[in-house]
Amino acid sequence: MNTLLIALIRALRRHRWLCLLGCAFVLSSLGNGLTQVVVFGQLLRWQASPATLTLAYMLATLPGFLGSIWGEYLCRKISPLRVLILCEVLGMLALIFPLYGLVMHNIPALLAVQSAEALLSGMSYPALALLLKRGLSTDELPAATAMETLIFASQVLLGTGIGVLLFDVLSPLRLLAIDALSFAASAGLLAGSAAVFHAVQPSDDVPSSTASRLRWQNCSPTQRRTILLLPALAAVGSPAMALLPAVAQQIRPVDTAELALPLLFARSLGQLCGPLLLNADQLRRYAGSNGRLLLCLALFLGGYFLLPQMGAWPVAGLGLIFGAHLASNVVFALGTFGVLRHFAAEQVATASAMAWRGQVLIAAVATGCAGLLAESIGAAGALYCVSTLSLAGVAILLWRYRE
Repeated sequence: MNTLLIALIRALRRHRWLCLLGCAFVLSSLGNGLTQVVVFGQLLRWQASPATLTLAYMLATLPGFLGSIWGEYLCRKISPLRVLILCEVLGMLALIFPLYGLVMHNIPALLAVQSAEALLSGMSYPALALLLKRGLSTDELPAATAMETLIFASQVLLGTGIGVLLFDVLSPLRLLAIDALSFAASAGLLAGSAAVFHAVQPSDDVPSSTASRLRWQNCSPTQRRTILLLPALAAVGSPAMALLPAVAQQIRPVDTAELALPLLFARSLGQLCGPLLLNADQLRRYAGSNGRLLLCLALFLGGYFLLPQMGAWPVAGLGLIFGAHLASNVVFALGTFGVLRHFAAEQVATASAMAWRGQVLIAAVATGCAGLLAESIGAAGALYCVSTLSLAGVAILLWRYRE
């Protein structure tokens, strides 16, 4: 079977710039994951409230709305590779926030770095989509989907995996030093990728009749459905992921970090493995199937709904979270593939930015509701209420834009 992983390996053999890009984002992902471990681990050590933990997740997403606007604008002015290099440099400078927070025992400073990373992620997302669209042929778009999946899954997988192992071994300040080195090395690799990058000729079978400044009213029903897939995933997934540390705190009030951090690692491992096993030749059919999409989202929620019952079996809890994100990131892969497939090269940056902004707004609303409910009915109760309503809303949305 021609899986996304096989398609990615083939593309890496053909394109040297893609290899350098992949290595750069692996290093950058190491830094972002370490930052997340330092922030959440320290908040749990300081016995932060469930509302604070949920706010930390919101701040890790909401500023991405503004970032996507900036990223879309910059992609019209300069090379997308330059935008990505700029994001890495700014990411390294943003580490001054957690450094100050650790030294001064300041929670707002720890939360500030979450906002900075969200802003830069929003800037880089349209640039990355445009770069992959320009640099790969239509037949290689499954490889582009695999690369985006690998980048955003390893952002927490690699950094969280190493961070969980080192959190009690190295001081948070040393972890931040490793973080800074990863950003610097990533910027250097991206500069090398820019030196060898060459664009391919856009394929004629991609619709390009609309203006490059894409507008929602100009999109076809298929294009609208494609843009809405990632916001739909955010509606279902964001409350659960935001409440994960608080649920772990509820399951194990003592030594919460020893449970929460492995759960974050299991989450990221599932995010990585799920999409890479998809059949690359069947992506278009999978993306158009409401039944498959809803099944993946239901499996995701099933894993999170059962988690509070697994307090006595932590290994089973890890398996549930792994399986949940195995399913959810199939939806993420299909959403990213759709944006690359159904939009012309000059529209991809705008389309991906629109999807990102919708994802950020929906995540903020759903997460905010979950955080408020968690204060009154507990993390588990908030998880059940908000996620169930979100899944029902997504089902209606997919039916409205069904293929």
